[in-house]
Amino acid sequence: MKRTVLVTGGAGFIGSNFVLMLAAQRPDWNIVNLDALTYAGNLENLKSLEGRPSHVFVHGDITRPEDVNRAFDAAKRFGGPVSVVHFAAESHVDRSILSGLPFVQTNVVGTQILLDASRAVGVERFVHVSTDEVYGSLGATGFFTEDTPIQSNSPYSSSKAASDLLVRAAIHTHHFPACITRCSNNYGPYQFPEKLIPLMIANASEDKSLPVYGDGMNVRDWLYVVDHCEAILAVLEKGRLGEVYNIGGHNEHPNIFIVKRILAGLGKPESLIHYVKDRPGHDRRYAIDAGKIERELGWRPRYSFEQALPLTIRWYQENSDWLARVRNGAYRAYYASQYAAR
Repeated sequence: MKRTVLVTGGAGFIGSNFVLMLAAQRPDWNIVNLDALTYAGNLENLKSLEGRPSHVFVHGDITRPEDVNRAFDAAKRFGGPVSVVHFAAESHVDRSILSGLPFVQTNVVGTQILLDASRAVGVERFVHVSTDEVYGSLGATGFFTEDTPIQSNSPYSSSKAASDLLVRAAIHTHHFPACITRCSNNYGPYQFPEKLIPLMIANASEDKSLPVYGDGMNVRDWLYVVDHCEAILAVLEKGRLGEVYNIGGHNEHPNIFIVKRILAGLGKPESLIHYVKDRPGHDRRYAIDAGKIERELGWRPRYSFEQALPLTIRWYQENSDWLARVRNGAYRAYYASQYAAR
């Protein structure tokens, strides 16, 4: 079925991968891309869609109702029902430890503004993209299920938990047609290099030290971004309204394992590893039980970690210019050159 989809945060890491996948796999769909172009939003990611009539970019912030309304106006011009996939969020835990206020503003207030506008328009479906971090920390055994209580431990994850609860409230109170997804740690092309995997690839490529928190034994379930995007599409098309779906990669590894694999993949020595003081409140282990989405929607990750990590390393090697522009801030000039006069 043909759709018009409003994607928030569609110039960010996961959002841009989703937009590119949607354009390729659902070429008859229309996409309105709303992004504030903060430090993590990069229009260079979407160069291949320039001039495509079915992709409209709206520079705006979900915390500003007038920007959200402009995006919905653009979506309505395509005609027919509108769905929303909501990626836009402040997402870096370390930044939230320095100040939680921007996370509350974007993740909580922005989500409520988007929900209000979506209800006013009468959207067909709304997929709220969240994180497994809302569940807190696991011990050495067990997995997060959709029924695991929310016990968030950082300002970032607490702001995402609050946004989840606002979506839940809209579902319960207003019969709002929404689903919530909670994913494990993503990696892949276009990830901003403050996150573990692109940071380690970038530093190792330049023979710089690789900072590893604590003893490096914090465990995460690693999900290739392509698999995540395909799961979100499955939820958008087939998910039961009102439900939560966990999305995981079945790739559970400690951070130090990841770092050593990157070094091996680049042919660099482990002497580059530099252990640093652990960050405050660092959750020890996350692990996802993705059985529900696998049973109900037929989605399974296509990529193992052994397949996708080399693909990711190769992408950053082949796109070193992109990485350099992101690290020095030059990527921001792309927006000015493409859109400032429009």
